[in-house]
Amino acid sequence: MLETSARLLRLLSLLQTARDRTGPELAERLNVSTRTVRNDIDRLRNLGYPVHGTRGAVGGYRLGAGAALPPLLLDDEEAVAVAVGLRTAAGGSVAGIEETSLRALAKLEQVLPARLRRRVAALGAYTVRVPHDEPGPTVDTDILSLLSSACRDRERLRFDHARHDGTTGRRDVEPYRLVTWGRRWYLVAFDPQRDDWRTFRVDRITPRTPTGPRFTPRKPPEDVVDRVRRGVSSAAWRHRARILVHAPAEVVTARINPAVGTVEPVDSDRCLLHTGADRLETIAVWLGLLDADLTVEDPPELRALLRTLGERYLRAAG
Repeated sequence: MLETSARLLRLLSLLQTARDRTGPELAERLNVSTRTVRNDIDRLRNLGYPVHGTRGAVGGYRLGAGAALPPLLLDDEEAVAVAVGLRTAAGGSVAGIEETSLRALAKLEQVLPARLRRRVAALGAYTVRVPHDEPGPTVDTDILSLLSSACRDRERLRFDHARHDGTTGRRDVEPYRLVTWGRRWYLVAFDPQRDDWRTFRVDRITPRTPTGPRFTPRKPPEDVVDRVRRGVSSAAWRHRARILVHAPAEVVTARINPAVGTVEPVDSDRCLLHTGADRLETIAVWLGLLDADLTVEDPPELRALLRTLGERYLRAAG
């Protein structure tokens, strides 16, 4: 049988799960009687831990939210996962969280057992982070908190949004989701003035406070992640192309990423691919991966590039 102090820590660890624990279950896990479990629950409550209990056949105990942060009792894999997450956050895209993450990581490493400290130290010492091709934008933690709270509480948001051309416009929208893609954050919202869904880069948002009135939630027309992929990609394209692909639309859709473009059926054996990229060469690579016959309808420059590449490939093949 565990000593009282060790048993209380073990009990606290069991109560930190996301489900209720019954008295008999806790007694079996701790190898004590249900009466001892009740006494230990009372001890935790006297120490300030809000342990909630319910009666009945499906009753049990659960640790509630309190005024102070209780000790987090992590198993080996959880401790390593938290350490990796903190180290990743220290080099992420959220401004102001780097120093906080490093402080938390230092506290965690200080109390880790030697075997885990070696694992975490090895990850830090022998992991090399490849920098991005260009510096990514950062977002403020206060803005992220404001946007996520508005999504949760279904409150309209008023903000100034910087456009791609550098001009700024005021928006009044119904926020739904925050989407993180690479080093960028996006807000998916419904714009009542335009009667349509819109995607906004969070680093270009300057909120106006207070938030607006509550709104009745709508059903998004599609998966918010797919919407961000398509909207963000098409907005950034320097070159656009329209390709007639001699294959069924469902076949082509299965072969491309939603960020590459959209597919429009023509008939049972053909479809139109609307795609684009910063470089025509990139589009040429995507078309080769389709593994299907195709006809470039637009632009003419892409047709010329494919002829050049075709001749180059023929020479390479001997």
